[in-house]
Amino acid sequence: MEYDVRSLSRRFIAASSASDGAYYRWAKRSNVTLNTLDLLYALDDGLPHSQKQICEEWLIPKTTINTAVKSCRDAGYITLEPMPGHPKQRQLCLTEAGRAYARDALADLHAAEDRAMAETVARFGPEFVDAVELFCASFRALLNSTSPQKEENNPV
Repeated sequence: MEYDVRSLSRRFIAASSASDGAYYRWAKRSNVTLNTLDLLYALDDGLPHSQKQICEEWLIPKTTINTAVKSCRDAGYITLEPMPGHPKQRQLCLTEAGRAYARDALADLHAAEDRAMAETVARFGPEFVDAVELFCASFRALLNSTSPQKEENNPV
């Protein structure tokens, strides 16, 4: 089977960007900042997370998470608790109000994600997710192992 890798890469990245854009537009319509959406989404799994873990797992800059944490803490949606085994880190915990806010804020988003995933998995099987995860892990590793080449004529 022949295929044009460059063309497939462009299609995949365009689809990924469109997906990111859909999250952005949804957040804007829902009066939730994208940073708050990312934080709530990360915390909504019910597991303990530190700011550091969220930054690393979701590739979100520290300053971005700090801003979202401060906003959510001021709104009474999260608390920062000592993290067992990590004295310098704080565990982010959704409060009861935070769980309710996340549940309400994310309900429509999760419903749309679940429907889109069900349609995709019905056509391509659950291996679809494995393939996307493999691509992302490989892409990330390749970018981390190389340094950008700067041309002398183009220092940007």
